[in-house]
Amino acid sequence: MLRKILLNLLKLYQNSFSKIAGDNCRYYPSCSAYAVIQFEKNNLFFAFFNSLFRILRCNQLFEGGFDYPKLHILCKKNESLSINEVKYWLIPQADNRCSIIKNFLYKG
Repeated sequence: MLRKILLNLLKLYQNSFSKIAGDNCRYYPSCSAYAVIQFEKNNLFFAFFNSLFRILRCNQLFEGGFDYPKLHILCKKNESLSINEVKYWLIPQADNRCSIIKNFLYKG
């Protein structure tokens, strides 16, 4: 329930306020897109902590660049799926976490 409320607030921000402010994020994906992925895939504590830390790093003191979310789940092998059925690609990391990349061809 709380997850849905937070995701709806983030989408409201993305659809209204962020368009007024312009594209000013120093990272890709943007901080709001990063937070949406965090709240979709991580538990609420990790999602809140990681999103807050990312927002605090989005300033002139940090270089910026590509910063995909790290998920606190173990990666599992999926069945054979077409490219249109996969929303995110999970890239295994050495520390039993995964980086996540959004699939822009997703049709779900």
